[in-house]
Amino acid sequence: MTLAIYIPAYNAERFVAQVMRRIPADFLARTAEIIVVDNASTDRTSEIASDAARELGLGPERFTLIRNTVNAGYGGSQKIAYRRCIERGHSVVVMLHADGQYAPELLDRITGPVERGEADMCFGSRLAGDALAGNMPLHRYLGNKFLTGIANLVLGWRLSEFHSGYRAYRCDALARLPLERNAGYYHFDVEILIQCRVFGLRVVEVPIPTHYGDEENHLNVWRTGFSILAILGEYVLHRTGLRKCAKYEERAA
Repeated sequence: MTLAIYIPAYNAERFVAQVMRRIPADFLARTAEIIVVDNASTDRTSEIASDAARELGLGPERFTLIRNTVNAGYGGSQKIAYRRCIERGHSVVVMLHADGQYAPELLDRITGPVERGEADMCFGSRLAGDALAGNMPLHRYLGNKFLTGIANLVLGWRLSEFHSGYRAYRCDALARLPLERNAGYYHFDVEILIQCRVFGLRVVEVPIPTHYGDEENHLNVWRTGFSILAILGEYVLHRTGLRKCAKYEERAA
């Protein structure tokens, strides 16, 4: 079984090196590849990430920097990284954000259920604990709770949240999903959960602490919220047969 860490990065020069250094030594030792996708940053994110990789002793066979010349969006960055992991034959990939919002020290907690064969996808839930104690802004907390309630109602799940970006996947499960049909924006994270539901993938969540610091957040909460409601409506129309949607049709083998 080979393990990959994918780090989406955009203007993260202040944080990316520290995030990489915080990866536990035992976890790093069994990581086959770290993939940093720099989404057209205008700062020194790429250079600093490359320097950190050298400091950690990661040669070109274990560190890959993909520098987009045009910002492909948060969802677009994931498509690039997951496509590479599938092509490289990795077994498991975990997404670790470059801004330090998710603790690298918890990587084992996120990948554990997937590596043990208990799940096809595992994510760290902030709302399973006290998210407000971790400085999650109140409007984000309330919006997350509202949108999660609607998504659970539509999908028949009882997840504590749908919007965490700390996620691990089985790569052979990702290969089943028509990811290229998903959005390039932040609601990609909800689209992929809907696809997991549609295609019967096993999804579990584990509690994680919340950390909101002084990192810059590029998410527009209103645009994202309405986009999520739109794709949930799109899925309802697909499920009822009123309007079929290709992103919820499984890729042919």
